[in-house]
Amino acid sequence: MGISYVQGIVRGPTGVEATVRFLIDSGATYSLLPEQAWHAIALAPKRKVEFVLADGTTVHRAVSECHLSLSQGEGHTPVVLGQPGDAEPLLGVVTLEILGLVFRPLPPDAPSDAEPAGVGLFGAGISSLTSPPTPTAFPG
Repeated sequence: MGISYVQGIVRGPTGVEATVRFLIDSGATYSLLPEQAWHAIALAPKRKVEFVLADGTTVHRAVSECHLSLSQGEGHTPVVLGQPGDAEPLLGVVTLEILGLVFRPLPPDAPSDAEPAGVGLFGAGISSLTSPPTPTAFPG
């Protein structure tokens, strides 16, 4: 597995936009915007949430929402309002699900042409974002 990034445009309530390079993090529930980014687009905290980090540390962070545009889709999503010292911008699974996307890591030895049809690759063939398969209807 590799590290994969995707570039997106976030927009706040005043219409101001910022371009952000997100680390796609399938272990993160929510997406995270760094302090500079969420201030730039004029987000305001809507509620506080407690998070348990990978190392077991518990932190409390404000959560807001913004509009996010990726080349694969766009929509409104909750975002954690990062503080100094927090991780880089993260694209979490809630945002992926809201946008109807699935993160599909490819094995490191996958050939560069292993991309599924119609899916953009990120990180030089390491992973992809794709829409989930359409459910099959079963006869009743």
